[in-house]
Amino acid sequence: MPAATSQEEAPAGQRDPADLAGAMARARVAAAGAGVRTGTSAKDVVWTRNKTTLFRYRPVAPRAHATPVLLVYALINKPYILDLRPENSFVRHLLGHGYDVFLLDWGTPGWEDRGTTLDELVGEHLPKAVARMERAGAGRDYTLFGYCMGGTMAAMHAALRPDGPRNLVALTAPIDFSDAGVLSLWTDPRNLDAERVARGLGNVPGQLIDFGNKMLRPGPNFVGTYATMWERLLAGRDMSSWLAMHKWVNDGVPFPGAAFAQWIRDYYQENRLVRGEVTIGGAPVDLARITAPLLVIAGARDHIVPPATARPLVDLVSSADREYLELPAGHVGLLAGSGAQASLWPRVTDWLDVRSD
Repeated sequence: MPAATSQEEAPAGQRDPADLAGAMARARVAAAGAGVRTGTSAKDVVWTRNKTTLFRYRPVAPRAHATPVLLVYALINKPYILDLRPENSFVRHLLGHGYDVFLLDWGTPGWEDRGTTLDELVGEHLPKAVARMERAGAGRDYTLFGYCMGGTMAAMHAALRPDGPRNLVALTAPIDFSDAGVLSLWTDPRNLDAERVARGLGNVPGQLIDFGNKMLRPGPNFVGTYATMWERLLAGRDMSSWLAMHKWVNDGVPFPGAAFAQWIRDYYQENRLVRGEVTIGGAPVDLARITAPLLVIAGARDHIVPPATARPLVDLVSSADREYLELPAGHVGLLAGSGAQASLWPRVTDWLDVRSD
């Protein structure tokens, strides 16, 4: 008589109903993201302005580099993707390599922030944060590391202050919007009146933006995500990585209405940045004024910021030291996926190490 098949090995259709019921209960917990610890690296508040907060992470290793790193994320979702879990934290990777690490968190806008513009955030908040870093003893030099829309904002800051950042790293940062894939179709002015949306909603809900991003790849996002969840649950595998990512993906924040209208109109619809037609606080944003060493990183499978949208920054700056890196990953997996620690992270610190002392 053959040995009994374990519940872990049995096909789902042959499992004990009690086991399936338990798995379903665990699935409900997983869907809620309950109990998962994210963004746990110790940090201190350095400065605040309205909802924006500048954090400084506490060191975990002796300081080995003179140039601190300022992380800038997008206006949607929360920046703890950079510090997702203790065992999957780009922040801890930088700290472990002896960097002084700061994070600019744009916070969660309220109704009163619906008039906040990109001019205010890029032209006022970002420079103030840099000044506060220096006052906190970090020195005058700094590396500006922007992720997604945060990379676009970082590049704009560097263009406005060419004597500012010592290094610029743009990770999946949209720059040239002439071919942004499906998003070019969706944001076409014939299909989207961003100013009308902003007037009607005030702030654009994070759930609405998240739904739009998921609809770019509905199969993997709406089916594949939960198929992976069930595979892990039924195999009795650890759920912490799935839980953390699921929590972050569904933890969006509102997009200030005025900034949303600017972002769609000036960038996606009119592509003003690469045409040299963007102004911040009345000052032109000329990417050719960027002279800092530049590292541009894109994901070959990124459907939110396709490589064709990110790569042009390399050719638009005046930096003598510039590099383009494209890795076989998607928009989020590039930084926080299972392979990021072996592929992206060491490439970044290798690049920074020789430019930060």
